Amino acid sequence: MKEIKRTDEGVQSERAVLVGLLLPGENRGGTRYDPLAELAGLASAAGATVVGRLIQKRGKPCGATYIGKGKTEELAEYALQKEADVIIFDNDLTPSQIREIEEVVKRKVLDRTELILDIFAARARTNEARLQVELAQLEYTAPRLRGMWTHLERIAGAGGGGKVGAVGGIGTRGPGERQIEIDRRIVQKRVTFLKEQIRNIDRRKLRQVKAREEHFTVSLVGYTNAGKSTLMNALTGAGTYVADKLFATLDTRTRRWELGDGQSVLLSDTVGFVRNLPHNLVASFQATLEEAIHSNLLLHVIDASDPDAPGQVDAVEAVLEELGCADIPTIAVLNKMDAVDDESGAHVLIPQLEDAVQISAATGAGLDALVEAVRSRIQDRFVRVLIESEVENGRLFAYVQRHGRLTSQTVEDGHLVLDLQLPAAEVQRVVDMGGRVRGHIDAHDSQDDEPLALEARRRG
Repeated sequence: MKEIKRTDEGVQSERAVLVGLLLPGENRGGTRYDPLAELAGLASAAGATVVGRLIQKRGKPCGATYIGKGKTEELAEYALQKEADVIIFDNDLTPSQIREIEEVVKRKVLDRTELILDIFAARARTNEARLQVELAQLEYTAPRLRGMWTHLERIAGAGGGGKVGAVGGIGTRGPGERQIEIDRRIVQKRVTFLKEQIRNIDRRKLRQVKAREEHFTVSLVGYTNAGKSTLMNALTGAGTYVADKLFATLDTRTRRWELGDGQSVLLSDTVGFVRNLPHNLVASFQATLEEAIHSNLLLHVIDASDPDAPGQVDAVEAVLEELGCADIPTIAVLNKMDAVDDESGAHVLIPQLEDAVQISAATGAGLDALVEAVRSRIQDRFVRVLIESEVENGRLFAYVQRHGRLTSQTVEDGHLVLDLQLPAAEVQRVVDMGGRVRGHIDAHDSQDDEPLALEARRRG
């Protein structure tokens, strides 16, 4: 049996056995056929090959081995039979539980959080994402350093005792204990450095987000692999990486989304969520998630074809509440409607989410309805105004055509008069560019109501 390498937390190209403890009344988020479906997806996303599953039902976890002594021994035999390299738990384990289980199964044991951190580490592409993932990994690993130095257990302190850190007096501790303390200091120093770097990123990111306050901002949120990036590409042509795997993208992208008639919003694609997303990751990715926190509108993208879609909706709503986004206006978007079958969660969600927009980002079906739903939400942010400017002010004319909807234009006494709809925040910019506001018209009135326009001109 090869030696367990706790310093290597990855699972790429390894054969994995999945383990789940089902507690009374707990929903692990799988289908009714496979409670470990999500964990299997995570393991596959990390590069492992799932060769077996083992489920234990208990009233409460075992303090020593989580699943109990007998089940752990059964797991050891099962892993040997399956020639597994790694055991992955769909639960969070303590360092002592990991050590106890590894003693029995003689294989590396990872818990759910370690697996997700490993996936994030593999997916991180930008410097920002790498720093965030490294911080989350270190904060998770720091309390587990003793378990990761099991290869030093053969080196005992001179003061007696057979384990790492046996202490017989001053100066008698062995190199294993000293190495752990040195590592802890190194880790703490690195954590402090990373937190400062991420704080700087947070400040820059927050400034970027706040700089967009004059624009209507929309964020795509949802369960990982729900199709957010595909939808982002379909709506904006952003060219975001798309793959049929969990956490395909970690970095937020923001692009202008043209809604037609001169209306546009800023659309952001955010990192996907899963059940029990590690708190360290939520904290580390705070800067990335600022896009959702400060949005005017959320599009909750749901994989309607997934049998567990209702449970995924609950999981996303729980994360949004943790982030403080629960009160942001939200449109439910049932995606992948082209793949819905008799087992799909759409049959449960459609009656529950009567206002949901049904689309297929892959085929483009329903995208017009989504545009109209968003336009109806931003209507109140637009005003209808009469702007007067010099005829030769081509810069202003081009600007209002790009940022507003031009209803009519006339020339009066050598001046150009524009009847248009603009985002309220853009009116001051038009004034700064040489325009003069001659009057306002209620944006909810008919755009073809000429008497209203004439009355506005008289008021101006």
